[in-house]
Amino acid sequence: MNTIPPFDLSDQYKLIGEEINQAVLGVLASGRYIGGAIVETFEQQLADYVGVSECVACNSGTDALYLALRALKIGAGDEVITTPFTFVATGETASAVGATPVFVDIDPQTFNLDLRQIEAAITPRTKAIIPVHLFGQPVDMTRLMAIAHAHRLTVIEDCAQATGAEWAGQKVGSIGQIGCFSFYPTKNLGACGDGGAVTTNDPKIAATLRMLRDHGRRSGYYHEEFGVNSRLDAIQAAILRIKLRYLDGWNDQRRVIADRYHQLLKSIPSVVIPQETPNGRSVWNQYTVRIVEDSSQSESGKLLRDRVRTQLQSKGVTSMVYYPLPLHLQPIYKSLGYQPGQLPVSDRAAHEVLSLPMFPELSIEQQDQVVYGLKDCLG
Repeated sequence: MNTIPPFDLSDQYKLIGEEINQAVLGVLASGRYIGGAIVETFEQQLADYVGVSECVACNSGTDALYLALRALKIGAGDEVITTPFTFVATGETASAVGATPVFVDIDPQTFNLDLRQIEAAITPRTKAIIPVHLFGQPVDMTRLMAIAHAHRLTVIEDCAQATGAEWAGQKVGSIGQIGCFSFYPTKNLGACGDGGAVTTNDPKIAATLRMLRDHGRRSGYYHEEFGVNSRLDAIQAAILRIKLRYLDGWNDQRRVIADRYHQLLKSIPSVVIPQETPNGRSVWNQYTVRIVEDSSQSESGKLLRDRVRTQLQSKGVTSMVYYPLPLHLQPIYKSLGYQPGQLPVSDRAAHEVLSLPMFPELSIEQQDQVVYGLKDCLG
């Protein structure tokens, strides 16, 4: 019995490995490893793909968020509304610029921000909202932008898990004032290392982003602000240029796999399948179900989800938990004073979510092994 990983890049490399190798060798032969035409071409190609005029590449999705906040001059004394059910970088970057993250609970169907609760969280100190298109599922951006416009707030889209996702026919990263992307290898568009990018239609913001990513300078050794070293290297840009050509096809394959998961899992007791919103087009970076426990399944000291995960591993299926502890309950945010139960949907999701193997090359046989293994665990 072969073990199925949560994500596997080996088949993808077999498909495009020769193209990747030639691109990397071309960069090495050029002698230009930082910046240059390859990085600039990738930036323009990604801008065109997302549907914006400007793209500024950087060295991670985390830096994309940090640079976006810096470019908008968000800092000490400001508040940023976001979700607690996300990777730490979403809240961490707000804290890094001196702002205070304000966590709003999530919708139980999509795992995204519950937009019904946002307005109650807005104060005179609120400067921005960071919606996270979690697991590749787009936030209702029509409704969110209406709220932001009414309160004169900036929207920074966290698109780290959602490159290629759409809301009402528009790519995420082109709807808010700024979009932030990650090219971590497990993302839909993944590099062979770290990488990130910021998208916008505002050339002034783009110019500030380019300055900040390069030690706060526009040229030479004259520094206007305290910046950072966050430049995407040319090898990663060359790799991403190739992968961008395949992205839509890979996202379509993910959608086919997600549809099959829907059909195979919908009748399994204790499994709640994820829902796609009518105006949204998810790219299924993760296929995350809920393992719902009732009193007859309770076992002292261990969640049903965790017991199922252990049993799945014994059946050759590796699953993941994104995320076992929401940000508002993390030790780093103890000073904010959030208590268990204050954001109940996020708290419950952390106890129930289980991400099943999801990658474009997942075979029918592998998917059957996942599904039948899950059925056995819950039978």
